[in-house]
Amino acid sequence: MAETAAGNSQLVLDTIAHRSVKGIPIGLLHIMEHGMIERLAGAQPGDYRREPRRVYLRMQKNCGVGFIDQFIPENPLEMGAHGYEGRERSATTGAERIERDGLLIDSPEAVVDHLERIVFPWLAKAAAGFDEAKRCREILASEAAVQAELGPEILKTGFGFIRFPCFAYSTYGYANYFMAYALYPEVMERHFSLQADYCRLNNRAAARAYREGNLPPLFRLDYDMADSRGTLVNIKSLDRIWFPHFARSLEPVLKSPVRLIWHCDGNLMEMVPRLLEAGLAGFQGFQYEDGMDYERIGRMKTRSGEPLFIWAGVSVTRTLPRGGPEDVKRELDWLVRTGPPTGLVLGVTSSVAPGVSYDNLRTLTEGLRYYREHGRG
Repeated sequence: MAETAAGNSQLVLDTIAHRSVKGIPIGLLHIMEHGMIERLAGAQPGDYRREPRRVYLRMQKNCGVGFIDQFIPENPLEMGAHGYEGRERSATTGAERIERDGLLIDSPEAVVDHLERIVFPWLAKAAAGFDEAKRCREILASEAAVQAELGPEILKTGFGFIRFPCFAYSTYGYANYFMAYALYPEVMERHFSLQADYCRLNNRAAARAYREGNLPPLFRLDYDMADSRGTLVNIKSLDRIWFPHFARSLEPVLKSPVRLIWHCDGNLMEMVPRLLEAGLAGFQGFQYEDGMDYERIGRMKTRSGEPLFIWAGVSVTRTLPRGGPEDVKRELDWLVRTGPPTGLVLGVTSSVAPGVSYDNLRTLTEGLRYYREHGRG
């Protein structure tokens, strides 16, 4: 067992390094339907609710998963048989009233007021008092704790602790935030700039953690910047007020060996070359039906001319819920056949929501195990 576990981890590390390998590693499979988690884990009905962490992890191991970046074993507890049920509405899911720090967010001007009165001073204070050594210790302790829980069979890779400037629609709601973005670009850029100041300090600590802890050199950046039509804001505005601060915030980790990859939700094709120019090394996700050109992206290079790291997956919005086992097989074959010759891992494009048949999930996991053992052959 120890030999198999070590081999599984080494396969992941060799793939990250773009070494020639026989098998194709499997990344996190975040399946949300409790009954399917239990069947794939070999557990009894109701076991997941009783022991969510144990059953969720057993599912990952049974499916042959080689690495997990975002370990959220209790997240499916929020999900019922038909999706999210009885969840309190938030700023982005229809809350009737949005209030922050005693300020009612009912207009774009209210967004600006809250940013200038509350957020900007907080970011400046946080940057001024940042403790790099303390943050480094926090990252190392957190990653070590998750790796200990995963055990030697599954490698813990990076998620969440490298930071970059983000839109604040989850704080203020889509309508008022994006109206403020359009009407007050200088305020938005100030927000991105202050975020970048703080994120850059955080990322110096993250780069230090990678050095001191010898962490696996892969990190997934994840933030929704697009929908099925394209980027949420005009790409030229991102060029002016977001990308410079995004790139500046990541400079400390880009000087380290870690490969940064981006999770793709929606149609991000306009952002892809810009993300590569900023220093990213690959992509994960790919909503093919929205226009993400998987084959074209797989042929692209990093800004230093290296092949991309591609975490390819079977579609969770089209193939798994709407297709059949033969569709799952065809998509896996296509992902492997047209993917890059090195630096390829397989999984699913995002979380697998309730409603996917067991036949499709069984075909998926059998196919993933086949490619892990046999590779392209």
